[in-house]
Amino acid sequence: MLARRFPWADYRTFIDIGAVEGGVPVAIAHAHPHLTGGGFDLPSMQPVFDAYVQQHSLGGRLRFYAGDFFKEPLPSADVLVMGHILHDWDLEVKRQLLAKARTALSKGGVLIVYDQMIDDERRENVAGLLMSLNMLVRTRGGYDYTGADCIGWMREAGFTQMRCEHLCGPYSTVVGIAA
Repeated sequence: MLARRFPWADYRTFIDIGAVEGGVPVAIAHAHPHLTGGGFDLPSMQPVFDAYVQQHSLGGRLRFYAGDFFKEPLPSADVLVMGHILHDWDLEVKRQLLAKARTALSKGGVLIVYDQMIDDERRENVAGLLMSLNMLVRTRGGYDYTGADCIGWMREAGFTQMRCEHLCGPYSTVVGIAA
C-alpha cells in the first residue's frame, strides 16, 4: 500500500530503516522502476535481505546497509521510511530516532513513518489501542501514538509540512519534509 500511496515519481532514492527481510523495499522497487534504494538493519539481517532481494531480481537496484540505529548514523537518501520502529521505544528514543532521520536527510528530503497509529480522538482505531497495550507489555517503554503526536515530534526534530494519512486497516502514515 505504501508503494502506491506516496508520490515516488518525485524522488530517486529511498532507504527503509529496520528493513528486516526487505519486504517494503522490494514492494517499492517493483512499483517504481526508476527508484534505487535499500534497507538498513542489523548486520545479522543481511543474508536474509540479500536472498529476498535476489529472489525478486532486484539486486541491481536494492542494497543492504548494515548498522545499528542506536550506534551509527542513518544512511542518506531522498526518502527514509520508518515502519513499525517508533512504537517499540519510549518517548526519548522516539525523539532521538526522528532527530537521526532528520540529520540523515538533506533539506527537502522526506521521512515516512508508518505504524498502527491511534486515531487522534481515540475512538476508531481499536487495533492501534490494543497494539499500544501490547507494546507496553512486551517492550521497555514502547507504545503506539497518534498522528498528532508523531507530527509534534517530527516538528521538534526539524521537519515541516507534516501530514497524517490513513493507509488501510489500522495503519496510517505521517510524512514530513526536512527543513
